[in-house]
Order: sequence, then structure tokens, then C-alpha cells
Amino acid sequence: MEGNYYMIQDYLIFIGVFGIFFFLTVSVYLFSQNQKIKKRNTKLSETNKITEQRLNEVKLEHIGTKLNPHLFKNILNSVQSHAYQTYMSLDKLANVLDYILYESNNKFVSPKEELNFALSLIEINKIKINPLFDFRIKSKINKSDAVYEEKVFAPLLSVDLIENAFKHTDFLAQDSFISVHIELENRVFMMKVSNKASLKNVLEKEKSGFGSQSLNQRLKMIYNTFYTLHKTSKNGIFTAELTINLGEFYDKMCYS
Repeated sequence: MEGNYYMIQDYLIFIGVFGIFFFLTVSVYLFSQNQKIKKRNTKLSETNKITEQRLNEVKLEHIGTKLNPHLFKNILNSVQSHAYQTYMSLDKLANVLDYILYESNNKFVSPKEELNFALSLIEINKIKINPLFDFRIKSKINKSDAVYEEKVFAPLLSVDLIENAFKHTDFLAQDSFISVHIELENRVFMMKVSNKASLKNVLEKEKSGFGSQSLNQRLKMIYNTFYTLHKTSKNGIFTAELTINLGEFYDKMCYS
């Protein structure tokens, strides 16, 4: 009996040791597989990010090829419509063309360069309107701001807001106006454009137009969570306000 007892005891010990060994072996195997899966997922994630980045770049290039000819057409129409101001127009046009030809192909320009372009574009569009027209422009640009001359601004972002204001303003209305407010302070860019809208449903036009769609796509692809774009239409006044936190975006670029 005693011999059988020891045999059973040894058998149980063997089973226990085997069970522990088996458990450890399975655990090590599962751990190694888990690590392989994690590495594989990390590689796939990196590959997806690279693919998505390249796709966004292709989309942006595609948008740019449509945007530039459209911009050229509008600018030339403005210059042609008032020949008596051709000299001044061509001077501003030269600045705009230089920017489009040599800077707009860059992924980023400085706020300084984009603001100079925006002001030239406004001057060209003003040729179309009566000198007595109520046009208001206000700028609060801190030239000592940390991002003022940094390459953090996607070129031609200001085109859509400026051109739509001139395009959809009711110039015959007695209380008609265009107001442009541009600000760069504390590494945050803000551009607010308001105008007396025509009798047509401008807000719906804005949502369906190519310019508006391309602007939304570019902002989302480039600045993601670092921007806001609000468009409202109330009492015949259309307002578009764009805010970009260039500082946080710049910090992310440096960190990346």
C-alpha cells in the first residue's frame, strides 16, 4: 500500500511539473506571437500613414492644378474690365503671378508671403467696383510673431474667401459693403470676410462651388484639428471666418 501511495504521489508531481512546463511553453509561444503581431501591426500602421500622406499630396496637387487656372481667369477679367487702371493693376498682377508661379507650388509659405499675396489680390479685385463703394479692410499683423516668417501656411488659402466676397456681393444695393479683417497674433491666423449678399442663395452656392470644396478639402488634409471655418448668412449678410492655429501646427511639424 505504501509503495502504491508513493507511486501515485510521484505521478501527481510529474503531472504537475509537466503541466507547469506546458503552461510556460504555451505562454512563451503566445507572447512571441503577440510580439510578432504587434510588430506587424506597427509596420502596417506606418505603411498606411505613408500611403495616406502620399494620397493627400496627390489630392492637393490635383486641387492646385484646377485652382490656379481658375484664379488666372478671374484676375485677368478684373484687369481687362478697367483699362484706365491698367498700370496699377499690372503692378499688383505681377506680384500675384510671381507668387502663383514660384511660391504656390511649395507645400508651405510664410504668413508674410500669403498676406502680401492676399492684399495684392484685394487691390486687383477693387478695380471692378466704384471708388465710393463701402469697402473696409482692417489688418492686425504682429510682424514679430514667432510664425510670421515660418513656412507653415498652405499657399492660396485666402483666395476663396476674397474672391467669393467680390463675386457674390450686391453692388447695386444702397447698403452694400465688403469687409475684410485679417489678423495674426499669438501664432494664430484669422481671416474674416463679410459682404452684402446678392438676392440669390449665396450660402448654398458656396457649399456647392468648386472653390469652397477645394478649400475645405485642403484645410482638412493639411491642418486637420488646427483650424476652424465658419460660414453664415443672416439678414442678407454673408460672413466667412477662417482661423488657423499656426503655432500648434508648427509645433507638431517640428515634433514630427
